[in-house]
Amino acid sequence: MELNEEKLHALLGQVVTEMGAAANGPLITIGDKLGLYTTLSESGNMSSSELATKTHTAERYVREWLSAQAASGYVEYDPTNQTFFMTPEQTMVFGNRKSPVFMTGAFYAISSLYHDEPKIEDAFKTGKGVSWGDHNTCLFCGTEKFFSPSYEGNLISSWIPAMNGVVEKLKKGAKVADIGCGHAASTIIMAKEFPNSSFIGFDFHPGSIEQAIERAKDAGVTNVSFAVATAKDFPGEDYDFITYFDCLHDMGDPVGACAHTKNALKPDGTCMIIEPFAKDSLEENLNPVGRAFYAFSTMLCTPCSLNQEVGLALGAQAGEKQLKEVITEGGFTHVKRAMETPFNLILEATL
Repeated sequence: MELNEEKLHALLGQVVTEMGAAANGPLITIGDKLGLYTTLSESGNMSSSELATKTHTAERYVREWLSAQAASGYVEYDPTNQTFFMTPEQTMVFGNRKSPVFMTGAFYAISSLYHDEPKIEDAFKTGKGVSWGDHNTCLFCGTEKFFSPSYEGNLISSWIPAMNGVVEKLKKGAKVADIGCGHAASTIIMAKEFPNSSFIGFDFHPGSIEQAIERAKDAGVTNVSFAVATAKDFPGEDYDFITYFDCLHDMGDPVGACAHTKNALKPDGTCMIIEPFAKDSLEENLNPVGRAFYAFSTMLCTPCSLNQEVGLALGAQAGEKQLKEVITEGGFTHVKRAMETPFNLILEATL
């Protein structure tokens, strides 16, 4: 087969770009932890010395960090004054923790992928799964940091209002279960907005429930409680509203989870299922978003499902058609796409 030099150089260029992205991952988490992004975004043009002084860090490291950020396009460099600054767009992505497109959390989670690579390599050989709780702890804080801004920006303003009649129920006082609640970012957001309702967060990972309890205390919300339980055995009945945030595809038996959820709802209850955005075929998902989600799915979602009973392993790019089939098989009569974002499908399931 004849080598196409043009294609080879294009591929090499892409790989060099990827090398830079991979190497900058730790610099992003360092910049977030030390407040380098937030300080720079709030202070305007700064030299490396000024940024180091304000953040109580070492100038030589900060200078090199800023150079890497400028080469990445994450901050801007003014060669005339030899200073650095961030545009409004860069601030939204790296400097503003309340932004719905704040992305630094993803890089905490990505660091866990490298820590856990030997476990996944072994899983490739054996076909066995890897439990969520067996991953490096960077994953848990990273997941919270990555999803929280999107939930903050969308959950109250658009996702819940897209559910028929749910806002009214929550305002009056409803019984709500948040399945797979993790560190309770979604649970706490809902509890704050709807103080007349009661919320119970369930997760099968004890460490996450411990963190959820602490997060709720710190947030000062009193209409929440938490318990360790799976989606197939969480206690209670007559729920008005049950939610799944980016977790149904991780479950070994999502059909069984939906069946248990159906039985736990009131006859007029609603289940809201948030899932990673995907089209229904591989060829439609061969794009930057699909690329990221397939990578996370290989390292996290698929191993997590395969570690559980049934091990259906939907993956993070299951797509709307397959998700609806699972939910319907679980006993729900009506399943519709309520809305979508570039990263999420928002599904409404009713009896």
